[in-house]
Amino acid sequence: MSTTPQPSWWVQNDSGWCLRANRAGARRGIRSGFALVSRLGDGVFWYLLMATMILADGLDGLAASAHLAATGVVALSLYKFLKRWTRRPRPFAADCRIHAWVAPLDEFSFPSGHTLHAVAFTVVALAYYPALAWPLLPFTMAVAASRVVLGLHYPSDVLAATAIGGALASLSLWIGTLL
Repeated sequence: MSTTPQPSWWVQNDSGWCLRANRAGARRGIRSGFALVSRLGDGVFWYLLMATMILADGLDGLAASAHLAATGVVALSLYKFLKRWTRRPRPFAADCRIHAWVAPLDEFSFPSGHTLHAVAFTVVALAYYPALAWPLLPFTMAVAASRVVLGLHYPSDVLAATAIGGALASLSLWIGTLL
């Protein structure tokens, strides 16, 4: 009988799902597409969205953009705190079979900052402009998937970031109704 603790079912499957998704990144076209989505999710896409809102909708667009920016500042602070607190190694650092197909922005895995921001920004933006659902929802899902395929996050990092981003955006919108 072994006295070495065995990883839980969730940890084993989280790593397995990550490895399977990461193998798709071995295909250059898939890797390039997800790398582009990930790079856009660094902020470029969201800054362009905010600028477009202002140009297209004037003061109303400025209000929506300011709400997105404020939510983004809180999201950034929250995800940095969580990364320092949990200190979860990235998948490629924990399992040599997983490749980092792009360079990570920081050392730790939990939660996915890209996903947290994408979900929070999408929820807030859709509260102002519901018609943007058709481009924002697929983009946000692609950002989340890119983080796993590129070997930078476990699926649980992305799922947790989705919940945190959704909760943060909902709180932000609720506070907005009080002001």
